[in-house]
Amino acid sequence: MDFGQLMIDIHRKDTIVAMATAPGTGAIAVIRLSGSNAFGIAGKLFKDHKGRAKDFSDANTHTLHFGMIEDEGKLLDEVLLAIMRGPKSYTGEDVVEISCHGSPYIQQKIMQACLMHGARLAEAGEFTLRAFLNGKMDLSQAEAVADLISADSGAAHELALKQMRGGFSDTIQKLREELIHFASLIELELDFAEEDVEFAGRKELTDTVAKLSDVIEALISSFDIGNVLKQGIPVVIAGEPNVGKSTLMNALLNEERAIVSEIAGTTRDTIEEEIVLSNVKFRFIDTAGIRETNDAIEKIGVEKTYEKIRQSPVILYVFDVSNETQQGLRNKLENLKSHIIPGFRIIPVGNKSEQHEMKKLQEEFSGIEHVIFISAKDKQNLHSISEALSEQVNTGLLKVGNNVVSNVRHHDALKKTQDSLKSVMKGLNSGLSNDFIAQDLRHALHHLGSITGQISSDDLLDNIFSKFCIGK
Repeated sequence: MDFGQLMIDIHRKDTIVAMATAPGTGAIAVIRLSGSNAFGIAGKLFKDHKGRAKDFSDANTHTLHFGMIEDEGKLLDEVLLAIMRGPKSYTGEDVVEISCHGSPYIQQKIMQACLMHGARLAEAGEFTLRAFLNGKMDLSQAEAVADLISADSGAAHELALKQMRGGFSDTIQKLREELIHFASLIELELDFAEEDVEFAGRKELTDTVAKLSDVIEALISSFDIGNVLKQGIPVVIAGEPNVGKSTLMNALLNEERAIVSEIAGTTRDTIEEEIVLSNVKFRFIDTAGIRETNDAIEKIGVEKTYEKIRQSPVILYVFDVSNETQQGLRNKLENLKSHIIPGFRIIPVGNKSEQHEMKKLQEEFSGIEHVIFISAKDKQNLHSISEALSEQVNTGLLKVGNNVVSNVRHHDALKKTQDSLKSVMKGLNSGLSNDFIAQDLRHALHHLGSITGQISSDDLLDNIFSKFCIGK
């Protein structure tokens, strides 16, 4: 998409049209018009229940109108037509939404009629782009719209909704305002350099930068949880061959996804599936059994298992309670810890417990922390795994109102802002000239402003909005 040309089109107030609902057959479909001629186009197509034309130029905003869509004297459909007068609309422009029956033929004919009367097809994300350009939302809120549409878990939905409602934007704006105030004092001192005037004490400025850096560092750190909540938390199911890893995978998924066999070493490659537990998406990864082997293909599978283990913050280590001792399990867990990143969690899962008394199992493995006993075959006690996994997710960050960064672009901009602030701090501590400090401050303001779109470019807008669906 050529956003330079698009900006010119918007300036000309082109009226755009697109399906606002997903393509295909359904009970209803919604066609959206936005622009200065939206009401005029709707008026040329709409007739009330008595067959009279309707003039929407003086219609009240946020009203519904029942009637028919006709084109060249031919009835296309009975519809509900919604009028939203700018700036009190999604895009900030005059908007018309036509709710028609969901026949693809009807959708196509109404769209063609809109185009014939002066509208043009909307580009991907153009409705939201117009909302951004018309000041209805900032860039980070616009990106949250796309995240909200694609949210496939409660946590991802909550994350996107909070960002779309402006919580993150408010934090960025406050940081930027403090930086602007700081920068203005430095710029003022540059203007009076010959008089050797100091408008702010260096200690006060240093404290301000330190405080801003702490807030930004907390936002940067939150990306670890924000990203996995958005993308899904990887959970590796690991263990020796034939302990029931694939059976557990199937039991958690409630479907026969992985091949189950009494023959050890059946699983040669990794199998991945997603499940939502307690509003959080987990990506379960069934892996090849860990053991010494001379089979070249199985050996590759074991290497892949260790690769996945190194990448996953949570590992379910499955063992057969009939063929394991407490000391043997302890040794295997210690060996496994040497392959994971510090801070990652191993949850021991004792499988095939249906033939054993739970009390005896708990006594036998009493020295193993957080061990869970299940029967994957009979689907017994699987809820304990769900509870253990839910404990690993710090969803409290979302519940107490803290801002969590889940967008890679925002994370990168915050890191660049932090690097610039470190340069500012270094300059203040070393007595560097105000010229250099002011330059680093401008860089910090630029990176921070790029998050909300106060500093943006056609390339940036192209990259963001081209990923949207048509009609949003």
